[in-house]
Amino acid sequence: MVNAGVMSGSGNLMDFLDEPFPDVGTYEDFHTIDWLREKSRDTDRHRKITSKSKESIWEFIKSLLDAWSGWVVMLLIGLLAGTLAGVIDLAVDWMTDLKEGVCLSAFWYSHEQCCWTSNETTFEDRDKCPLWQKWSELLVNQSEGASAYIVNYLMYILWALLFAFLAVSLVRVFAPYACGSGIPEIKTILSGFIIRGYLGKWTLLIKTVTLVLVVSSGLSLGKEGPLVHVACCCGNFFSSLFSKYSKNEGKRREVLSAAAAAGVSVAFGAPIGGVLFSLEEVSYYFPLKTLWRSFFAALVAAFTLRSINPFGNSRLVLFYVEYHTPWRRKTTRLGKYPVLEVIVVTAITAIIAYPNPYTRQSTSELISELFNDCGALESSQLCDYINDPNMTRPVDDIPDRPAGVGVYTAMWQLALALIFKIVITIFTFGMKIPSGLFIPSMAVGAMAGRMVGIGVEQLAYHHHDWIIFRNWCRPGADCVTPGLYAMVGAAACLGGVTRMTVSLVVIMFELTGGLEYIVPLMAAAVTSKWVADAFGKEGIYEAHIHLNGYPFLDVKDEFTHRTLATDVMRPRRGEPPLSVLTQDSMTVEDVETLIKETDYNGFPVVVSRDSERLIGFAQRRELILAIKNARQRQEGIVSNSIMYFTEEPPELPANSPHPLKLRRILNLSPFTVTDHTPMETVVDIFRKLGLRQCLVTRSGRLLGIITKKDVLRHMAQMANQDPESIMFN
Repeated sequence: MVNAGVMSGSGNLMDFLDEPFPDVGTYEDFHTIDWLREKSRDTDRHRKITSKSKESIWEFIKSLLDAWSGWVVMLLIGLLAGTLAGVIDLAVDWMTDLKEGVCLSAFWYSHEQCCWTSNETTFEDRDKCPLWQKWSELLVNQSEGASAYIVNYLMYILWALLFAFLAVSLVRVFAPYACGSGIPEIKTILSGFIIRGYLGKWTLLIKTVTLVLVVSSGLSLGKEGPLVHVACCCGNFFSSLFSKYSKNEGKRREVLSAAAAAGVSVAFGAPIGGVLFSLEEVSYYFPLKTLWRSFFAALVAAFTLRSINPFGNSRLVLFYVEYHTPWRRKTTRLGKYPVLEVIVVTAITAIIAYPNPYTRQSTSELISELFNDCGALESSQLCDYINDPNMTRPVDDIPDRPAGVGVYTAMWQLALALIFKIVITIFTFGMKIPSGLFIPSMAVGAMAGRMVGIGVEQLAYHHHDWIIFRNWCRPGADCVTPGLYAMVGAAACLGGVTRMTVSLVVIMFELTGGLEYIVPLMAAAVTSKWVADAFGKEGIYEAHIHLNGYPFLDVKDEFTHRTLATDVMRPRRGEPPLSVLTQDSMTVEDVETLIKETDYNGFPVVVSRDSERLIGFAQRRELILAIKNARQRQEGIVSNSIMYFTEEPPELPANSPHPLKLRRILNLSPFTVTDHTPMETVVDIFRKLGLRQCLVTRSGRLLGIITKKDVLRHMAQMANQDPESIMFN
């Protein structure tokens, strides 16, 4: 029996941990959050704020500020994401042109800006002006000839190598997480996984700077995917300024979902497409209020980018057209030497790219030219058709015409560029630099589409009496638009790579402004998905998630195998029994020893080892923090102190040390299933509730535990894959 003196003297001590202590409720790196607990904590927080708001005017104002804090965060994300995107676009434009020459009047001007300010520029030679000097003109005072070509060729390669070397060095030294696209990791983080530092301030800074460098280097990559990562870094930064989001990982992910939408909005100038992309491709939990806030953040970001006007055309993207009709690579030897890998690939890219005008220019400019509708004022060789001098049609209704020499030259150059882009993109994506796949994929599809479009156009012109052309292709009619074929090809290729459907169609529609072409875009998106699914169900981002071993439970994966919870739970037959805590019979030393000898994320709490009747579940991290704080701040807590999880302390001898009450950190409602629950149901529960673990019982008696990692391993095993590929906790 415990004497009265001990009880009265320790009453306040035992209730010490009823108050929150530092770092409670936080998670360790590479662990999954508990969605149910985060939701419950937010509900409790909201209930307290609502009750306090009735006490005074000040508390009412605080409740209003709390309610509006989400919209304030969205506004700040949109402003910063739009500003960074505008700065990146302007810097890329200048540094890309720097590989070919420099502006004498102001070195920070790009080629186009330099000639805008010149009074000596004519319409015919609008790309030439005395203020813009190529490197051959500056170094050897020659603008034409073999020596000038060689000098410009060498300077192009040197600048590309310098940009790439700076980028990979900055990433490797200051922010390893700044490499890659970022979208696979964003998807994993939004599913509830913790990757500390991935959305940090250093990552934001280094990714922004190196993104400019790698795009300017001419490597076959884009900035659109990494802009989603940049926007999510902005979202994470502003979330840390508001306790509503900084102290709740579930609420933080609502902000990150909206930030992803803002990233796509500034990448493609597509606010609606950005929201749909976040909903369809990235987000794991997307409540209705997040939909509205995502749209608001995307809209603010788009308006901010348009105010900066980086392309000088009042558009949000360079290739807007109007028709009138992630430190990852594991399998290559070169991947072990990231800096050398980047330098080698950059050198090969620059050497091969320079002679071909369609690979020398930036990928965004290439797509813009491929999408272009050949009007009367176009100077591209893709528009070098033989004109009929008797043509009297309006400028915007030019009929189909026979191809000229320039078109045939462009066709074989595009064919070579297509092969080069496909091969070099495979080696470029995955290097230790920021690298997006959207723009290279669109460029590949656009080149193939443009060539098909020109082929169909010439067939229609020369064989308008064929049955497939007879009904709508009359002689002298504007029948085929090759630029439209390029746009549909770009959508098809991007859809095949990423498996995007609805969001892809909306992004392409917002890109081009062609609402009447939404049907061919839909057909292209669906067809490309069907064809790509025939080779494998995974898109590029899901493939990278599995390559990295992230514990991502994709809602698109189907599980139809007839297995039960007892087939998956731990411990299995022949394994040691489940490590558990008892409610009132273990000492602090016993628990510390158990924690030291195991690496489990948490422990079930039972009445006793004999009954195994489940009481609750205690997280490993919170046990460690609770014991540490109790030893430091509570007198009488020693290694022999009894640890109890009940409302009342156990009966102890009179000379026993003070017991330690830890009921506050106990989850009294852990999710449980019976041992005969089908795994199809268990998988669905893990997906929809975002569980970390699930306890398995029979008649109230604890049998085992199923973790998210166990579910992923079982699904991999059922799909004849390596179950040990799931690397993180």
